[in-house]
Amino acid sequence: MRARESHGGKIRYNILSIIVIIVGIILLAQLFNLQVIHGKEYLETSNTRLTRESAIKAARGDITDSSGNKLVTTEMGFSLELFKTKIDNQTLNNTILNLINLLEKNKDKYIDNLPLKINPIEFEQENEEEQKEWKINNEINENATAEQAFNILKERYEINTDSNEDALKIMTVRYEAIIGGFSNIKSITISKNISRKSANQIKEQSDKFPGTSIETSPVIEYPYGSLAAHLLGYVGSINEQEYNENKETYKMNDVIGRSGIQYTLEEYLKGQDGVKQIDMAVDGTITEEAIAQDAIAGDNVALTIDANLQKEVESALEKNIKEIASGAYDNTKYDCKAGAAVVMNIKTGEVLALASYPTYEPELFFEGISEAKLKEYEKGSNLYNRAISSTYAPGSTFKMVVATAALETGKFTTSTLVNDNGPYPLGHHPVCWIYTDRHYGHGNINIIEAIKYSCNYYFYEAGYRLGIDTIADYAYKYGLGKKTGIELSGESPGIVATKEYKKEQTGEEWQLGETLSSAIGQSYNSYTPIQIARYISLIANGGKAIDVSIIKSVTDANGNTVSKEEIEQKVNEKLGIDDSANVPDLNIKEETFDAIRKGMKGVTSESGGTAYYVFHDLGMDIGGKTGSAETGIDDEVNGWFAGFAPYEDPEIAVVVVIENAGAGGNVATSGKEIIQKYFGMNSKKLNEDTTAIPSTQTNN
Repeated sequence: MRARESHGGKIRYNILSIIVIIVGIILLAQLFNLQVIHGKEYLETSNTRLTRESAIKAARGDITDSSGNKLVTTEMGFSLELFKTKIDNQTLNNTILNLINLLEKNKDKYIDNLPLKINPIEFEQENEEEQKEWKINNEINENATAEQAFNILKERYEINTDSNEDALKIMTVRYEAIIGGFSNIKSITISKNISRKSANQIKEQSDKFPGTSIETSPVIEYPYGSLAAHLLGYVGSINEQEYNENKETYKMNDVIGRSGIQYTLEEYLKGQDGVKQIDMAVDGTITEEAIAQDAIAGDNVALTIDANLQKEVESALEKNIKEIASGAYDNTKYDCKAGAAVVMNIKTGEVLALASYPTYEPELFFEGISEAKLKEYEKGSNLYNRAISSTYAPGSTFKMVVATAALETGKFTTSTLVNDNGPYPLGHHPVCWIYTDRHYGHGNINIIEAIKYSCNYYFYEAGYRLGIDTIADYAYKYGLGKKTGIELSGESPGIVATKEYKKEQTGEEWQLGETLSSAIGQSYNSYTPIQIARYISLIANGGKAIDVSIIKSVTDANGNTVSKEEIEQKVNEKLGIDDSANVPDLNIKEETFDAIRKGMKGVTSESGGTAYYVFHDLGMDIGGKTGSAETGIDDEVNGWFAGFAPYEDPEIAVVVVIENAGAGGNVATSGKEIIQKYFGMNSKKLNEDTTAIPSTQTNN
């Protein structure tokens, strides 16, 4: 009996063991199937069910004028994001095409970084080296034509449509996905600023658009349009190199400051993004959202400029340029298209207005400027800030430097007379601008009268007695040939005419004739409008050091003001500004400045002054100087006006330069209008008598 029971138990044990082994084999087989055979597939499926993290874009800080008027601000809008989901290429392509068609129907823009265009198929880059680099980076034969590259990408992305227009739309987004690191957990931005209409339609039809997400995102706006564009600057999408170097701070879809204050203070203006968690099903449908970390807005920046004055300065400059081009002053039409203007507080160096013409619309760069518009800007050098980057021969505005040197060295006194009666006897025998067959010159005049009449002959003699080394020394004292340290990239240091500079450039020795030319602001002398504004400010304020600046303050999101020392340190590091930009107190005798200022007053307030016909009815005394600078091109003369106002207890320096203006007197009208606007005057409109100065006048 016991033997039978023992035998039965053994059978049951064996059966149970077999069952366990079979179950184990089944489990192992299933595990092998899950992990090895279908592992990648199930991993992707699992990933599509993961919680994705999406950035909550932080608003950039506002940029305001000195009174708090918002020049750049951020409004919340909608961006369109696309996540990778478990759909095949054909479905993805159809989704992209449907999205782009919807955006275009609603007149919304989308990101397009693909350098190809159709009808005919061509590269957008005109430079062959750029084309070659792009092809290599995208694993396309460097000798491939645009059409071949187009077809390679079409095949790579499995685009089946016969329509090149539709293929390009799909290709553009697929290309963005590649460079943007598109994945299951990382989205790409298709559009940074879509309309509410598009946002609602995409949400309502989410089943047609798998993997899409509508995000609330900041939209950068310029409430005053193109006002102060060169000061404010623009932002653009971060490029691949910048992203790779700053992955901890930026994401691939971010924007970054490219120019102006947007570039200089990028570190402050850029906020800190927040984090949103998104649960998305396998088919790309969002099932749940939650905010994990709030975004922190960027710091607010206040500038020293006044928006209303800036508007008036830009208007006066543009008006003056167009009038000169139309022949309004001496019945001669000049090919006059560009210029710059600066208004500076002579006591502090704060820039109250800074204009460069032609200008541009910085807001266009946020969403991606069109190729046609960019080419238009490039053709006119619209993006170029002529006020700080362009250098021009100063013409007769330089004569106050020579006058300072003459009086300070004792080579001249205010009583020293020079007889302008014909060609100068030395050097290349130049003559004064007033010299004609009927009129030899200004006769016996002193240094104050020489500034008033802008007598070239007088300054030839001053240049001869001083020598080029002394003239250069005083130019440097006034900060010419040095950057001002304004908080903008691209500032030029300018050039002071010296023996050493000529030797370096040409290998030749300095000649007396070049000293004579330098003494009237020609030769190698070449300065920016912002440098001339600092120089005029120093004359007006008695040689007291000033700190040229456009930044008033930086305030963080909690209302705390960033110290000026910190701002200065970071700006200097970013722009490479060193102590050489500083101009110390000049320690020049007050009698010297008094004589120079009297001469400048005579220019605008006394009969015979080179700008008297413009300023005689201004209603207040000012100091001014016109300048007509030869460019080396036949019949092309740049015009300057540089002055300060009022004459007693000066407040502002005003500098205007207009390219190919014909004569400095033609530029004085915009200087007058700027002064009128600043002081709130309502003088009658002038009907200038352009016969008061010769149309052939140069260096005055």
